[in-house]
Amino acid sequence: MQRERRVRKNPNYNDVCFHAQQCVEKYLKAILQEACLPIERTHNLIVLLNAINSIAPLLESFRENMKWLSAYATNFRYPGESASKENAVLACKLCVSIRDEIRAHLGCS
Repeated sequence: MQRERRVRKNPNYNDVCFHAQQCVEKYLKAILQEACLPIERTHNLIVLLNAINSIAPLLESFRENMKWLSAYATNFRYPGESASKENAVLACKLCVSIRDEIRAHLGCS
């Protein structure tokens, strides 16, 4: 994701945004897995956030960002819309912030 964002010739910002969303989705599902809670088959980060709210309340501060990032599961996967460099940069920053918070919650270094 980070490497693709920095490509100078023909960067694929659509994929950067998609992979940022996927990263956060998988980390949210990891919290559910660690807590032995059911994992819903969804790409909607808000649905997953709601499912972990009682065990990871600090993630609530990312709700608005997750709403925005959640759309990248599909927005740029089909013809019609394209992500900008600004979309990709912000998606990466959000992904790293959320990932770091989740890793801390899970006790990962």
